[in-house]
Amino acid sequence: MKLTEMHFAGAQPVDAYGPGFFRVQGEKIEGAMLITATGLSEWGGFEDGTALLALAGEVDVILVGTGVEIAHLPPALRREVEAAGMGVEVMNSPAACRTYNVLVAEGRRVALAALTV
Repeated sequence: MKLTEMHFAGAQPVDAYGPGFFRVQGEKIEGAMLITATGLSEWGGFEDGTALLALAGEVDVILVGTGVEIAHLPPALRREVEAAGMGVEVMNSPAACRTYNVLVAEGRRVALAALTV
């Protein structure tokens, strides 16, 4: 299999994740996080819809990593995010991290809101 090297052009990829943490550009982030090509912050989980809505106009889609298992986004939060003009894709956090890295390397306007594994 031929592998293609990824270039992130200044974006911040997720380097690693583990029990209770993520690592982004060598920095260990404890707990849930919210990351875009231009910024990184802590995220308060499903109760922190304000942080997701603040991304309107900056991103087209938010990947939501729900931890080890896939879980549903609260319906009201999904409606608010979609009403703000953004798509929402829910998956487990490992898949969300991988997908985020691929999309951000392609220059897509994407965010990752992820709970730890």
